Amino acid sequence: MRKNVAVILASGKGSRLGYKNPKQFLKIAGKLVIEHTIEAFQKHKLIDEIAIVCHKDYVTLVEDIVNKRKYFKVKKILIGGKERSDSSLAAIRAYDGEDVNLIFHDAVRPLVSDRIISDCINALRTYNAVDVTIPATDTIIEVDKNFIINVPDRSKLKRGQTPQAFKIETIKKAYELGLKDPFFKTTDDCGVVRKYLPNEKIYVVTGDIFNMKITYEPDLFLIEKLFQLKRRTMLDKSTSFNLLKDKVMVIFGGSSGIGYEMKKIAEKYKCKVYSFSRSQTNTNIAIKEDVIKAFDTVLSKENKIDFVVNTAAILNKEPLVNMDYKTIENAIATNYLGAVIIAKESFIPLSKSKGSLLLFTSSSYTRGRANYSIYSSSKAAIVNFTQAIDSEWEPFGIRVNCINPERTITPMRIKNFGNEDPRTLLKAEDVAKIALQTLLLPISGEIIDVKIDKNE
Repeated sequence: MRKNVAVILASGKGSRLGYKNPKQFLKIAGKLVIEHTIEAFQKHKLIDEIAIVCHKDYVTLVEDIVNKRKYFKVKKILIGGKERSDSSLAAIRAYDGEDVNLIFHDAVRPLVSDRIISDCINALRTYNAVDVTIPATDTIIEVDKNFIINVPDRSKLKRGQTPQAFKIETIKKAYELGLKDPFFKTTDDCGVVRKYLPNEKIYVVTGDIFNMKITYEPDLFLIEKLFQLKRRTMLDKSTSFNLLKDKVMVIFGGSSGIGYEMKKIAEKYKCKVYSFSRSQTNTNIAIKEDVIKAFDTVLSKENKIDFVVNTAAILNKEPLVNMDYKTIENAIATNYLGAVIIAKESFIPLSKSKGSLLLFTSSSYTRGRANYSIYSSSKAAIVNFTQAIDSEWEPFGIRVNCINPERTITPMRIKNFGNEDPRTLLKAEDVAKIALQTLLLPISGEIIDVKIDKNE
């Protein structure tokens, strides 16, 4: 039976982004870009094997990634060349003589979907060459020397993506003919088939706007947001609360709002929850000794801590010039310093349990807003802090994530905004469910958006 081999093309240098490492080795949504891409094929039931083509300088790094992440489908790590065609040829030659389909995919398209991969493989049962495209949404203009010479009919134009899939004998033959051409040059494998095997039909599979390629720096931001949307869909389908049984959870700020709802749900599923707050236990998270005392209390009773959650925060909705320094210092101490102290003091118990730390930001972190200067900036710091310590703590098996809820009905919000239409707000219970699911999933370094369902 013909094997399906995913060929991940990762030999590009990514100079346009201006980073030290190529873009496939940058971290996004908790993992390296190439790790997300490998996992898309690793998890797909129709993919039998994976080959990674990379620059010779990064072979050791790729080997380390494969070994650390236990990507058991990766069978070959091949050295690519200067041109895209060199990388494709490396895979073609590596599998020459084998009965395989080669599914070429850019390492910097980490959001390729199961559906696209399945459609490509299924199409190879009928056709010898398959491409992936999406409609061209912009008008395409043909230009010569700064003058328009043609405006093609957009209805017939598509934007190419990857994977591009082939029966090996087809792509091999196309390249053999191409290499005999003294003017041979290509950045697209389907283009090679089209040019040198003109009678070969190339079937087109519908792609996805999510399946975008990282080329320029703004793409990193867009991909991060797309991962958040994808993760939110996964969380909606998660029903794994039974995994909370016999776990030990510490919640700071658990006397009301989201923290309180997390406590109620977790206890329902037989999780041992310890809640600390100023009103309940006189615990001030901005004071190191208070946090240490809280952890010591739990460890003395349970001898372990699996989950640490910080929902404590202060919102003073007023212009900066109207705030006294004591109010400013208190807000920064609670919203940022407190999270730092909790993280630092939770490291040892969480490293022993291979546990999870969960912090909370606010949707206001993305842009500074009038009357929210201290709150918004401190919540932006929490996002950066989450991503930083995720990288530091990954070798110790600790997962670190951050929940970013939109406007939520909590006592803090009511205090600042009064009565609002509940249809325009999230329920604290719904945010709590997403937060608990995040604790249980094997993800780290992610900022999980929780948005209001506009259809309700």
